[in-house]
Amino acid sequence: MAGKEIIDLSQEIYDGMPVYKSLPSVSMEIYATHEQWDGDESPTTQTPSVHKLTMGEHTGTHVDALNHMDRKNKGQSIDTMPLSMFYTDGICLDCSHKGLQELITPEELQKACKKADLSIKKGDTVLIYTDHYRKHFNTKNWNKGPGLTAEAARYLGNLKIAAFGVETMSPGVPKISNTEVHKICGELGFTHYENMVNLYQLINRGRFQFIALPLKIKGGTGSPVRAVAIF
Repeated sequence: MAGKEIIDLSQEIYDGMPVYKSLPSVSMEIYATHEQWDGDESPTTQTPSVHKLTMGEHTGTHVDALNHMDRKNKGQSIDTMPLSMFYTDGICLDCSHKGLQELITPEELQKACKKADLSIKKGDTVLIYTDHYRKHFNTKNWNKGPGLTAEAARYLGNLKIAAFGVETMSPGVPKISNTEVHKICGELGFTHYENMVNLYQLINRGRFQFIALPLKIKGGTGSPVRAVAIF
């Protein structure tokens, strides 16, 4: 990997971290310690050797499986989706002018492409930078991020992208476009990533390699990923 720059696009996973609405909360506790393993009966320290994690599939930086999008996509679980969907060329579009719960239209995506001198190609992963993470993570406004319109999701899907990614907890704006955006992804056979970070580091840098492999969860509706951009 000499000469390659890897930018981490993933949130940390930790006990009590923010999750979307009614999704399972994240619990992380020490399950075993080295002191226990070493038979130390009166330890003065507790050094973790194993943690126990309890969380939903849609925790932190994660990807949605097609079976999450709509009941029509039954059977299209995360373990059935081709790995080529998660290892692609990537671009990042600057939509950081969008405020809380504002909608991002196809025209704005086109404008962002023009500004960056980029074009969306078949099989791309398109990341959408709004700076919502740095401005609002773990605040009362964290769940009020900007999001795509249904038309913008369809626009991306018709360009035959592999996926798009957002910094927010949902790809659309809840109660306005979010349900429809999910259904369109399922209908057109592409996916999206939520809760991405460090997208500001990708702006005005052109194309990159994008990798975000999911866990192989049998029947899974999504999976946490370690998303990276490689220049």
